[in-house]
Amino acid sequence: ADGSCTEVARGYRVCNLGQDVDRTNRLREDAMDRVAAAITEFIAIRDSFAGNGETAGQPHESPAGGRVGDAACASPIPTVCVATSAARDAENAGEFRARLAHLGVDLAVIPGEREAALSFAGAGMAFPGEPVVVLDIGGGSTEIIAGTGAGTPALAHSFNVGCRRITERFLTVSPAAPEALAAARTWAAGEFCDYAEHVLAAGFSGARMVAVAGTATSVVSVGKAMAAYDPAQIHGVRVPRSEVQRQLDLFAAMTVEERRGVVGLDPKRAEVVLGGLVILDVLLDLLGAEGYTASETDLLHGAALALARGAF
Repeated sequence: ADGSCTEVARGYRVCNLGQDVDRTNRLREDAMDRVAAAITEFIAIRDSFAGNGETAGQPHESPAGGRVGDAACASPIPTVCVATSAARDAENAGEFRARLAHLGVDLAVIPGEREAALSFAGAGMAFPGEPVVVLDIGGGSTEIIAGTGAGTPALAHSFNVGCRRITERFLTVSPAAPEALAAARTWAAGEFCDYAEHVLAAGFSGARMVAVAGTATSVVSVGKAMAAYDPAQIHGVRVPRSEVQRQLDLFAAMTVEERRGVVGLDPKRAEVVLGGLVILDVLLDLLGAEGYTASETDLLHGAALALARGAF
């Protein structure tokens, strides 16, 4: 309503859809199965609002950990399901789309430019009229988007650099060797440096850095040692670059199994968290930023806004 989103339920699942895609250009069967299972849970939440569930209209904890609101809808709810880098790269994305179609879900595999625009729309709505640079670090890609909050992006680019991709290329052994970390950092910096200079030259030096997605939000939850993830304690938190570097050093010295025991980190992110931190620290360095603002509004909310406007 009025260009903003009000959440009535939220859930998430770490499905690692991009596992091995960088090497094989194919989505794994077990990865597609994990996504299908998550989508099935989310369909149940959606349908409880449409009046199709036994408890429709009553507040209750959703299967995915969100909270379902007080009022059910009388009509079917328009739905969008978006896939990004992994499905873009996979030669069997059609099989994935067909699998979700059996669940009644029409999958939209969106290009990187659309992903960037949606991420900016979601993150930027919290900072209307303010110059912002949005950093969206995903599994297979990272988007850098600059513009005025709640407006149209002035600059946007999607890079084939993501936390899973960089992990599978450089950080396959844990604890991480210094030379492996250096190689990962050099590769990421080489991919981003020219565009970062372009962003700064366009007048966004000193703009607010807003970071979305799992890497950026995990830094906050780990820093606060959150045993139970609470988006309300994440959104809008200012994170200094020193905290990113502290956690980078912390996770680099750990095995993947040790990372799984860190309070505040989803165990399913343990394998790729270090790669994400390398990317985040490189971006902050290249953009001359002393830190970032964590945002819980992101591509998900941008997609919801686009659907409400009939853009899907």
